[in-house]
Amino acid sequence: MKETVTRTRTASAPTTPVFCTIVPPHILGRLAEHEDPAHHEPARLTLEHDNLHRTRRTGLAATLLAPAEARAGADKPNRTIYDAGHQQNLPGNKVHSETDGPSQDASVNRAHAGLGATFELYLKVYGRKSIDGAGLPLNASVHYGQKYDNAFWDGERMVFGDGDGTLFKDFTIPVDVIGHELTHGVTQYTANLDYQGQSGALNESISDVFGSLIKQYALGQTADRADWLIGADLLAPGVHGQALRSMKAPGTAYDDPKLGKDPQPATMAGYVQTADDNGGVHLNSGIPNHAFYLVASALGGKAWERAGQIWYDVLTGGHLAKTAQFADFARLTVEAAGARFGASGAEHEAVVKAWSTVGVTAK
Repeated sequence: MKETVTRTRTASAPTTPVFCTIVPPHILGRLAEHEDPAHHEPARLTLEHDNLHRTRRTGLAATLLAPAEARAGADKPNRTIYDAGHQQNLPGNKVHSETDGPSQDASVNRAHAGLGATFELYLKVYGRKSIDGAGLPLNASVHYGQKYDNAFWDGERMVFGDGDGTLFKDFTIPVDVIGHELTHGVTQYTANLDYQGQSGALNESISDVFGSLIKQYALGQTADRADWLIGADLLAPGVHGQALRSMKAPGTAYDDPKLGKDPQPATMAGYVQTADDNGGVHLNSGIPNHAFYLVASALGGKAWERAGQIWYDVLTGGHLAKTAQFADFARLTVEAAGARFGASGAEHEAVVKAWSTVGVTAK
């Protein structure tokens, strides 16, 4: 287990929005225009909810970002699951604590396991004690809203919808979705990347990277055995697609009459200029996602050991600016690869080549 110096923000530091969802607005927006009420009604309600919460700038994040001392038992997870009862009042009723046995509710059990899988990767691989580095308790609420088609991190807890049952299944099913959302918390406590434009796309990509690594670690998969999909098993039967995103081949995760075609670019040649979705944070994240996949594939073996370590070093190293662009992140990963593994090593070469392949020039 490697020890890493973790940077925390002070309480006075400006913060990014603390509301981050797994299903991007461009998918929900398309569904909201569908003629079938079974599709457009859940999508419209989900969009209305998400747009309201996405505009928030709360004092909560500033409080959470205050420097924290390690809590007693910080090297063990402290998970609590709540049941929102299909309402939107959080957290809901407490239904499961860390020491409780399995629940009769499968969503509760999956949420508990996913929080644990995330905690385990960060602790055992990177020496990080929970998402804040000091043993922050992990809370989650299940059964949120009516046919709510999303899951989100709100700066304090994970929240899961049950899905509409026709396009999306229960959001507690994919462990990488849980890892993705909790990693927004790790970013919140470290680099605190602005959720706008390229820095926002990096924020989303980092969550995809570690969400995928959490799944690979839990399954014991090497890079060549992993599917590199985000949200596999989330799409309901009958949907033409594998997942929400593909890191291996951005733009190929789905092609469905209802969802549309996956619009993610894999390289800068396809970079999307848009004012929607905070400047396309869920679209252009495909570019750094693909860069990470290329590094991990070139190095082989367990992706969390070398490729993941480089990305983690950059995220927590204290040099990644809140407004970092792709080129800034590329430069820092090149430097981190050299610092940890040697400037003439395979790791350094793989990182340089990956960014060049996706059309990003380190600066």
